[in-house]
Amino acid sequence: MLRYLPLLLVLALWIYAFVDCLNTPEEEVRHLPKIAWVIIILLFGEVLVGPVAWLITGRARQAAAGGTRPAERGRGAATRWVAPDDNPEFLKSLGPSREDAADDADRSPKESRDTDDTKGD
Repeated sequence: MLRYLPLLLVLALWIYAFVDCLNTPEEEVRHLPKIAWVIIILLFGEVLVGPVAWLITGRARQAAAGGTRPAERGRGAATRWVAPDDNPEFLKSLGPSREDAADDADRSPKESRDTDDTKGD
């Protein structure tokens, strides 16, 4: 079973590069037309030349969010991620019905019966 592992890894890389090439928009493909990259990947996939060439040079890779180097990623970030329950804008978007339901859930059943009795008077 272990002797098939290299074959499976080559096949997985071949399929990944082929699908990645097909899904890449034409304007993001570098150095050659997209159809040329597809042919290179298919012809030279068994020896890993085609898929590796595609992954290294064929597609323009996007820089990491916030900077190109790890030291720059934390600098100058416009906004910081906030959990939805800590985000006032998100809580406002839920509307008053959600807040009332949360208040009702916080009260015990006895308290809600007491307030319901006083409302009827």
